[in-house]
Amino acid sequence: MPRINLLPWRAEQRREKKTRFLIALGGAALAACAVAFIGYLTFDGMVRSQEERNQRLRTEIAELDKQIEKINSLEQEKNRFIARMDIIEKLQRSRPEIVHVFDELSKTVPDGTYLTSITQTEKRLKLEGVAQSSTRVSAFMRRIDESSWLKNPELEVIENKPNGPLGSSFVLFADQVTVVSAEPEAEDNKPRQRRAQAGS
Repeated sequence: MPRINLLPWRAEQRREKKTRFLIALGGAALAACAVAFIGYLTFDGMVRSQEERNQRLRTEIAELDKQIEKINSLEQEKNRFIARMDIIEKLQRSRPEIVHVFDELSKTVPDGTYLTSITQTEKRLKLEGVAQSSTRVSAFMRRIDESSWLKNPELEVIENKPNGPLGSSFVLFADQVTVVSAEPEAEDNKPRQRRAQAGS
């Protein structure tokens, strides 16, 4: 028996359009979900990649900090070494001067005067001793002032000790003077004279 569609054809058309719309809407929703999911995966991958780069940077920075610390330690060690070398060079340069100073002191100390302590701070000498009288101390200071290696005597303390074998104890200061010798310059001129003679 043939089927007869009793619904109006317009209502059937609307129902088909509605069905197609729902299908399209569902497809669009699925597509949007897919795009969102892909975007999430992409963003998550970018975040992970950035975190890995940050971790590498932190590791490299920590390594650089260690190297900088080593460099600073080496720089400090270098400065300490240079300071020690400077001290050694100063001692080597001052060794002949010290010999001259002690030799000069032995010449300037008058009879009846004895040094008990000699302290040097750079070019400043502190001389402590005893003498038979204050006159001996004055003579000692006068000889220091006339010396080539010592100048500017300054008396700090003098105490009379009448009960002792030596009448006075004293503390005085003097400046060490660097005497420039002409001998090194003469030695330096010898090679020049030889070259001049060879050239002539």
